[in-house]
Amino acid sequence: MTDGWVDVDHEFDLAIDYTPSRWLEIPPRWETETWQDIDAWARECAELLWRAHGRDPAEPGFLLFVGTLRRCADAFAPEDFDTRVLLHINDPLSMPLPVFAAVEPSEGERDETLRALVRADDPDAVEPPVVETYRAELLGEGLRSFRYVRQDDAPEVLAGLRYAWRDDELGADVALWTVADDIGQIMRATADIESLTHKIQVRVLPLEPVEPAP
Repeated sequence: MTDGWVDVDHEFDLAIDYTPSRWLEIPPRWETETWQDIDAWARECAELLWRAHGRDPAEPGFLLFVGTLRRCADAFAPEDFDTRVLLHINDPLSMPLPVFAAVEPSEGERDETLRALVRADDPDAVEPPVVETYRAELLGEGLRSFRYVRQDDAPEVLAGLRYAWRDDELGADVALWTVADDIGQIMRATADIESLTHKIQVRVLPLEPVEPAP
């Protein structure tokens, strides 16, 4: 999804306004300036979230939460500049739910592309995905899908929730998605996810001019 994400004159980025007590963004793998290392990030963010939920870091479970954030960063930290990853934190004692968002230049016919982004015709779905029109406040009308798929190497069924929009004015396609083997976890997070969809906006960032070689 990230091939060709930069066009000739500018690049796209996503502005996402989220509630810090409910969401934690995982820094990209290329981020090296804000934190000394990923362990420092995990501990600092764990303490902030732990306190935001009215807990004392001296309580049992805090170090487990630090380790959980560290493992999430190892597994999900984005490598591409056009991808963002946020963890939905319902409670520090429960497993976070990773939610991914990405933007790229528009390609192909609108409806066909949006259906592909939400996996509307996924041949591996256990049953036909539920696909419907979905309107976000800033991104406008798009699609939302919910589907069940089987894992190749495990008996559990995965649940997938996906959204997609096209910003015709800017020429950008946006996708947001999550997947988990705990269907209830997605159901409990859906209200917060849908609130998040209304706070996503495409930004256009001018590229720095490249000096010609001497």
